[in-house]
Amino acid sequence: MNESAALAERFAGLVDREEAVALLRRAIARQSVTGNEADFADFLEVQLQERSLSPERAEFLPGRPNIWGERKGSGEGPRLLFAGHTDTVHAGGWKERWKGTERENPFSGAIVDGEIWGRGAGDLKAGICASLAALDLLDKAGIRLAGDVAFAFVGDEESGEPGIGVSAGIKQYTEQVLSGRIPRPDFAVYVEPTRLSVFPAQMGFFIADVTVTGKSAYFGMPELGVDALKAMHAILGAVWKHSDAISRRAEHPLVGRGFALVTRISGGGYIAVPGECSFSLIRKLLPVEDMDGAVAELEAVIRGAPVEEGISVDIAWPSGRDRKHGGLPAEIDPGLAPVRALSRALSAAMPGRGEIEGAPFWSESSFFVNRMGCPAVYSAPGDIANCHTLEERVNVDEYIAGIIAFAVFIAGYCSTAETRFH
Repeated sequence: MNESAALAERFAGLVDREEAVALLRRAIARQSVTGNEADFADFLEVQLQERSLSPERAEFLPGRPNIWGERKGSGEGPRLLFAGHTDTVHAGGWKERWKGTERENPFSGAIVDGEIWGRGAGDLKAGICASLAALDLLDKAGIRLAGDVAFAFVGDEESGEPGIGVSAGIKQYTEQVLSGRIPRPDFAVYVEPTRLSVFPAQMGFFIADVTVTGKSAYFGMPELGVDALKAMHAILGAVWKHSDAISRRAEHPLVGRGFALVTRISGGGYIAVPGECSFSLIRKLLPVEDMDGAVAELEAVIRGAPVEEGISVDIAWPSGRDRKHGGLPAEIDPGLAPVRALSRALSAAMPGRGEIEGAPFWSESSFFVNRMGCPAVYSAPGDIANCHTLEERVNVDEYIAGIIAFAVFIAGYCSTAETRFH
């Protein structure tokens, strides 16, 4: 039996399933839709205190705190960070969908058929709770660490609400690390849901909101107008052709192919020549692509489409993250020792898991990789496919396995005297 498997077996005998599940259910009960992170931050402050993690907090915006803490090792090992966002998407429609069932309250953490349901269950409170509960296993086992174990929980990651969701929390945390206020980690695990896979690469993205303006006119006298809908048709055709060209250029082994996806179209008038139309699109970026170049290229495609005289086109870029136009892609070498060690830990805790894959989403690991120069991966229990939906849930066995795997990884990476495999 290898070291990861031996440790996983040892920790499996120490884990208190009821206690671990209760921790996640209490976390789900703290409603933390983006903009309202404070109540969950209060909960996490207590959890950090109970684990002797010396919590600190600071508001990145009024009434909206980040919270972080650490446990110092003996000083002879690396610094490991578990990070995640405290906010969730809204729960609109949840009560109506599950009315009359045990799942009706999106914040009750109902347990149905071996799964914990609720808004934020997978995205990403299961990951946060698994990382904290892993520390409990190390304490129960009496394992002392050489390296530091740190935790950072930030707000404002989720998008979709006007004026919020621009990574304000991680931006503040990053500045604190770059200024030396908070020590830089040597490796970070961002606990977005991966079904216990390891994601060392993520896509980048930017969003464009395009408004096409012409001149409205009565339908019986169309020669007096300038048809914005007809112009938008030409622009959309150019965008879709551009997307096909992007996809043919390259394929990343973990992230796949890039594209430009039109996500919304609006326009038309009432028995009149349409005077204004609009659409939105999202551009997926591969780690090998330059965002500024991709933005300029797309803008040239939109403005170069064949439209009649009198049409004007306005382009807005509403989703700045770690760059003005959007979020940067990120990747680290999947062969790095900590990546492989985490993969082994996950496989030992739940056979068949621990695969190394690419993130089919954007989150905030790029701040660690691109800004802090810290290698980072995504890994946690939960399935991104049901997050942001009315089906959000986490399998209990997978959650427990995540706790065990994180404990195995911490023990190995932070270089205890008992096990060294990082």
